[in-house]
Amino acid sequence: MSKARAKLRGLGQRGMTTAEYAVGTVAAVTGVGAMVGFFQNEDFRHFIGEIIKALIRWILASVGISI
Repeated sequence: MSKARAKLRGLGQRGMTTAEYAVGTVAAVTGVGAMVGFFQNEDFRHFIGEIIKALIRWILASVGISI
């Protein structure tokens, strides 16, 4: 009887793994979709561009180069 239970437990674990992969895939696709939506927004791109410019200025200033 214990062998039958062990076999059933193993089968249940296989199903859980598949469900976890499915949830992970849906979460990843949703995250990528949200990022695409953000990057298509002009205000967001402008904001990110300003952050990158500020970082470049900060890095250059820290090595003694000013623009």
